[in-house]
Amino acid sequence: MAPEASAVSDLAPLAVAVACSGGRDSMAMLHAVVRVAAELAREGPGQPPIQVWALHVHHGLSAHADDWWAHVEGTCQDWQARGWPVSARVRHVCVPRGSSEGLEAAARRLRHEALHAMCDELGASLLLLAHHRRDQAETVLLQALRGASVAGLAGMPRLAWRGGVAWARPWLDRPREEVEAYVRLHGVRHIEDDSNADARHARNRLRLAVWPVLAQAFPHLETALSQTAACAADAAEVVQAWAGEQVGQARQAALGGQAGAWPLAAWRQWPAALRRESLRHWYRQCSGSGLSASWVRRLADELPRLLDEGAAARWPAVGLSLYRGALVCAPAAPGFGDALAFGEPVQAAAGGMLGEGVWRFAGAPGCYEVRPAVSGGLNPRVLPTLRPRPRQGGEQWQAGAGRPPRALKKQFQTAGVPAWERAGAPLWAGEALVFVPGLGVDARWRMPDGAPQWAIQWHPGPDADSPSF
Repeated sequence: MAPEASAVSDLAPLAVAVACSGGRDSMAMLHAVVRVAAELAREGPGQPPIQVWALHVHHGLSAHADDWWAHVEGTCQDWQARGWPVSARVRHVCVPRGSSEGLEAAARRLRHEALHAMCDELGASLLLLAHHRRDQAETVLLQALRGASVAGLAGMPRLAWRGGVAWARPWLDRPREEVEAYVRLHGVRHIEDDSNADARHARNRLRLAVWPVLAQAFPHLETALSQTAACAADAAEVVQAWAGEQVGQARQAALGGQAGAWPLAAWRQWPAALRRESLRHWYRQCSGSGLSASWVRRLADELPRLLDEGAAARWPAVGLSLYRGALVCAPAAPGFGDALAFGEPVQAAAGGMLGEGVWRFAGAPGCYEVRPAVSGGLNPRVLPTLRPRPRQGGEQWQAGAGRPPRALKKQFQTAGVPAWERAGAPLWAGEALVFVPGLGVDARWRMPDGAPQWAIQWHPGPDADSPSF
């Protein structure tokens, strides 16, 4: 073997991922990428080989979901037999049908999480998605009907970096007809999603009932909406740069960059439009999700009045609170029923908290999350002995080694803990106070760094403001 060929053969293959549902568009994208990878491999030495991965997310929402995965896997095996460098990987997700975010949104969020996890496992830094110009035009129209901001009207980005993975849509400006022609030319087999005919979904209603009428009346509808997305994307980028600079400067000046808090002394003087846009930017930056137009308007109107009054307030629905003139973002887990956003069931702590998980004591407000820790945590042997007890007054808590114990009221004031974070019941081991919501584990009970230990965090439930405990 020639030295050059030997050196190339020792190179690790480059992993490229394609999000593949098994439908027409994603199968066409997968076929095109695999063909290119195979052609490059045939050209000989000079570059590392490319391994293509078809990433399939199994939602389990359709009776045919198993068939879709079988189609993707079987097709990849057929292509492997031709010597093409492709393999398939699947990830099962459970979509909560009663989720407050809606079935479509929950499925999309879980799909994105699953795709990202598979990319991490495979070492793929590039994920290709098969969205085309019609998809983009539909997205813009749906966003407009929902009253979206400039960022929403920008539609889907051509390229976005998420956690070290590039999510790319190379066909975003190509018409659907070209994809259909590619499938016919190469005989690419694909499945038809039966849910595409379900008019309960907004995008399907648009495709089935609205789009044909609009396209007949406005033949250039698809192109025009795609252009709108491009213009809105440019505008959104400018707005985001401005908002990021303004919000960042205000936070750095007042709080030294403390995460999740934004002092509003300067913001309250800005024009209303700038207040609204900066709220959108800051909330997405802190929470990772968007703030609806109705909430943006409400907060932009309410916050100046509350600031003038020096009042504190909170909005649990969006995980926001106002305290000491700063807006704080700490989204709570939505709902404290049989399962939480923690992704696990709430356990009854009738016999005490027995280890990692989310625990609820009968009659006590909210719940307690227990996780492994490396510092500041509690001895695992103490954990099962803890019981909640309402404050009676006079309790003392020690903030650190060598520091004197002080009354809880003083400690709350010093730490700037707002009233709603004090609503949880402290945890006691017999007659000793061990853990206080909003403050943490008492210094006298903390384990040395590196020793086995548990961290505890209290999460408010719907009854946290008026506990019956």
